[in-house]
Amino acid sequence: MKRSIFLFLLLVTGQFIFAQSGFDGLGLNMGNLYRLSDAQTRSISPENFTGEKGKGGMAGIEEGDQLNVANAAHAARDLGQGWKVNPFIRIKPGEIFTLAEIEGPGAIQHIWMTPTGNWRFSIIRFYWDDEETPSVEVPVGDFFGMGWNEYAPLSSQAICVNPGSAFNCYWPMPFRKKCRITMENINDAEDMRLYYQIDYTLTEVPDDAAYFHAQFRRTHSNETSDYTIVDQVKGKGHFVGLFLAWGVNNNGWWGEGEIKFFLDGDGKFPTICGTGTEDYFCGSYNFDRNGQYTVFNTPYSGLHQVIRPDGNYKSQQRFGLYRWHIMDPVRFQKDLRITIQDLGWRHGGRYLPQKSDISSVAFWYQAEPHGKFPALPGWKYLEVN
Repeated sequence: MKRSIFLFLLLVTGQFIFAQSGFDGLGLNMGNLYRLSDAQTRSISPENFTGEKGKGGMAGIEEGDQLNVANAAHAARDLGQGWKVNPFIRIKPGEIFTLAEIEGPGAIQHIWMTPTGNWRFSIIRFYWDDEETPSVEVPVGDFFGMGWNEYAPLSSQAICVNPGSAFNCYWPMPFRKKCRITMENINDAEDMRLYYQIDYTLTEVPDDAAYFHAQFRRTHSNETSDYTIVDQVKGKGHFVGLFLAWGVNNNGWWGEGEIKFFLDGDGKFPTICGTGTEDYFCGSYNFDRNGQYTVFNTPYSGLHQVIRPDGNYKSQQRFGLYRWHIMDPVRFQKDLRITIQDLGWRHGGRYLPQKSDISSVAFWYQAEPHGKFPALPGWKYLEVN
């Protein structure tokens, strides 16, 4: 009875489903912030690549000739070791850099970074335990809700993007044996500069803890007007979020399409069917107030970005939307497929099957192993144009 009351209190205070008794190492909240824990806090950054205890800020100014060691040695030359000598890294074109490699058990709690360059050309990947294919494979801008390579404020419980272009992630990510996080620069012409910090705990992980997954998809022209967000998800888990970057190629309201969740063997018809795009993102009536799209940010949903034509080189309307199922995860026992219709309006009050430019990131937790992800295309297809 006491445990049931405790879990209920966590829910009504708006905290994440994993924040429950016995798993304090994953993250505290206002409902259990006072509780002590045996978890050990660690952090990885360019000032401490391994996250080891007592090993931060050790780069010496004499190491300044190396690409990713003592890159601020010149600025620190009058102060010496320990004075912000190595705050960032550079990733060359075609290079994959390992941001973190952590021995478990433990849990990622927070990630902060400020990637430079084209955010579509920087691919972040997460590998759990000893898996060979990533559980997360997403262009870094899309992972943080910036799918159009332009900054927009985003303030939510899971993702925050703050001035100027500071990316923050608060999805809890438990792992049992190992965590490896990489960043690939697929830009064929420019280096990438990256400041970053990955905050985590070394802690026990319960048997029923699932692994975090995120998958990117994109279509320049949605020929079927029935966009697939995710497919071939196999296993037991729960869907927790969606980011959409939606580029409109026609006039008028573009979001009449319904989202559909096909669960555990559903065939032609889904178990969950929404009533419209803006409805799914917890808005209504075209997000329209006084004849204008209205930007909003809330803890669990938002239309955080509206890019309007400027009468010059920006000719298309473009939108960024997020919906986090933190309080209402979509549970599946065997498999999951999600689609959304690409519909507008045409003459006579008829639906218009559109051919929009849509990119998406689906976020979910599941037991491993996960199904094979579609191959991520090269920069020519990923490019925002």
